Amino acid sequence: MTKRICVIPARMASSRYPGKPMALLLGLPLILHVWQRCRLESRFDRVIVATCDQEIMDCVIDAGGEAIMTDDTHERCTDRVSQAVEIANLDLLDDDLVLMVQGDEVLVNPDMLGRMIEVFEETHPPAVNLISRLYKAQDHDDVNVVKVATGLDGRIVFLSRAAIPSRARADDVPMYQQTGVIAYAASFLEEFSLLKQTPLEIVESIDMLRLIEHGLPLYGVKTDIETIGVDTPDDGTRAERLLKQDIWTEKYLPSALN
Repeated sequence: MTKRICVIPARMASSRYPGKPMALLLGLPLILHVWQRCRLESRFDRVIVATCDQEIMDCVIDAGGEAIMTDDTHERCTDRVSQAVEIANLDLLDDDLVLMVQGDEVLVNPDMLGRMIEVFEETHPPAVNLISRLYKAQDHDDVNVVKVATGLDGRIVFLSRAAIPSRARADDVPMYQQTGVIAYAASFLEEFSLLKQTPLEIVESIDMLRLIEHGLPLYGVKTDIETIGVDTPDDGTRAERLLKQDIWTEKYLPSALN
């Protein structure tokens, strides 16, 4: 039977929002929101937080979770995830699933993660990326937001910091952004870092373009639910408001909705 492992990479040294994993949203640290919401997907064999900071590790363990200490030299979260999988000695087969949820994806929910599992096990690609709907034109135009275009078969055909698809001829064109929620085949997680960097990846500063430029399939799982990667204190304020309205929050933090 396929093993399904969820790994949540998190670190304190964010350049835009230092210490954000411990930022309190509705009285609970951001990292614990993400961990709790991932645990609501019952098909995971393990949910592991991968960090290089003792403060995060202690927070997760004190809450009853599992955390693994990794090196503090990783530039990419995929490298942190790969090391955590190695340290955990999970004995994974090539087509087992490692689902990475970045530690600031505070609105991730089990419906999204469940669909990621299903698409991965239906298609067996190297990777599957959750993509979420954008509703504001300013987000579509924001170069800090990575936009996604998909083919009819669900494969991602391009990712860009530019506004794709264009709104020049239609104001109501559906727009989607990349999220930090990516499912990898266990064998590919390590192989990814060995692939040579590619021209568009470097120009756009989007590492998943590496798959597309090497001709590898990258599938997208769409959700019309807005997601937020908490990169600034303002993102945290916005996320806190949405968490209070979210049906999944009451599953692990009912006191926050009273």
